[in-house]
Amino acid sequence: MSRNETIPTDQGSPLPLSQRALTIGICTMTVSIAFESIAVATAMPVAARDLNGIAYYAWAFSLFVIGMLLATVLAGRVCDRIGPSRPLLFGLGVFVVGLVVAGTAETMVQLVAGRFVQGLGGGVLNTAMFVTVAKAYRPAQRPRVFTYISTAWVLPSFVGPPVSAWLTSHLSWHWVFFTVIPLAVVGGAMVLPTVRVMMRIPMPEVSEEDASGLRPAPVWAAFATAVAAALLQVAGQRLDWWGLALAVLAVALLLLGLPRLMPPGFLRLGRGLPSVILARALLPGAYFGGEAFLPLMLVEQRNVPLLLAGGTLTVGAVGWTTGSFLQANRRLPLRRDQLITIGCLNVAIGLALAGVIALFPTLPYALIALSWVFAGLGMGFATASTSLATITLSPVDAQGRNGSSLNLGDALGSSVFVGLAGTIFGALHPGGNLAVTFGAVLLSMSVVAVLAMLASLRVGPVSDPVD
Repeated sequence: MSRNETIPTDQGSPLPLSQRALTIGICTMTVSIAFESIAVATAMPVAARDLNGIAYYAWAFSLFVIGMLLATVLAGRVCDRIGPSRPLLFGLGVFVVGLVVAGTAETMVQLVAGRFVQGLGGGVLNTAMFVTVAKAYRPAQRPRVFTYISTAWVLPSFVGPPVSAWLTSHLSWHWVFFTVIPLAVVGGAMVLPTVRVMMRIPMPEVSEEDASGLRPAPVWAAFATAVAAALLQVAGQRLDWWGLALAVLAVALLLLGLPRLMPPGFLRLGRGLPSVILARALLPGAYFGGEAFLPLMLVEQRNVPLLLAGGTLTVGAVGWTTGSFLQANRRLPLRRDQLITIGCLNVAIGLALAGVIALFPTLPYALIALSWVFAGLGMGFATASTSLATITLSPVDAQGRNGSSLNLGDALGSSVFVGLAGTIFGALHPGGNLAVTFGAVLLSMSVVAVLAMLASLRVGPVSDPVD
């Protein structure tokens, strides 16, 4: 990637653009969001204990996702109207404010509020970065850029837990939040010169409908979807009639709000973009739903030391990074839709293998590493390819809307299916049959990955555009 490129304006006069600085800055901000998410999971038990807030423990995670859902939709509307530059800087500022609020928390309520603000900032950042890639890089460059972003997202998996544990033990859990701030600020400083250049590029006039004939995503639908996500979180923690009632209400809100936030045909498995986004919504939910219980399975069922159990996740991160780099190889004779299908299939195979290992405790637990290489490789193929397919299938003035739909599906799918995995675990674990418990969780997530693969088969041919 060259140091300086140009962005063509509507008037035909190019503006200088430092793509190297922009790429490094975007990746640094991605690392800050991913590190915060992973490190907080390690530090949160200590923080909740210190603040006497175990009762609010789950909300520290669910409100982050809910804030991200809300902000993702709103950011898509704004990016289509004024471009991604100002939303990018605004989202970064909100994310840093959330870190300060959480890092200075003296009560669990303040900590949870800080996590919500972080979710708002992260949602704006994710959508604005997606649109920035669509506007600032040539089509041939985008696969490599998404490779860098995917690598930046999984990199904290290697260092996040041990760094967070050291900070929590030797300093304080507060520093888990504070140490993210310099990363975010450095990323913002790297992108600032290029973002200022992009602000000078006139945006096309935006009517009440975009080039695809769609009106902007309604704000009320975003709130309905966010409330539905919260209700599903609560329902998943209750195995009673109230939990069932909350789940029914959540599904009703999803059916009401979600179609307004997605491309037409999303619920009908329409060809093209709707199926791309549906596959993206299902796949991360399957992967993270399984990943959440892999270390616990190894520790509880096989008495594997925690360090080795956590190492399984590192193996998955290696597979993810490898898949991300492979999908960017222009000599790979596969279309984007085919890469998505292969990615979904790999995740399904990895989860199914892990489920079989759980069901048969006599099998060597080291096979889990092999299963998670498959799963990580599939995520590397499919995550970047769904992003690229969304850009390819989006009109210029709908990139913000469709990018927000993609990120919304990602966040909502992760929330729903991780919650479903937790509900299955909660229902079976008290029975004491660990093989059935963990086998059911992992095999159910494999079924979700198969559904993602079936959705990918409805996408149709999608090839990267030629420069």
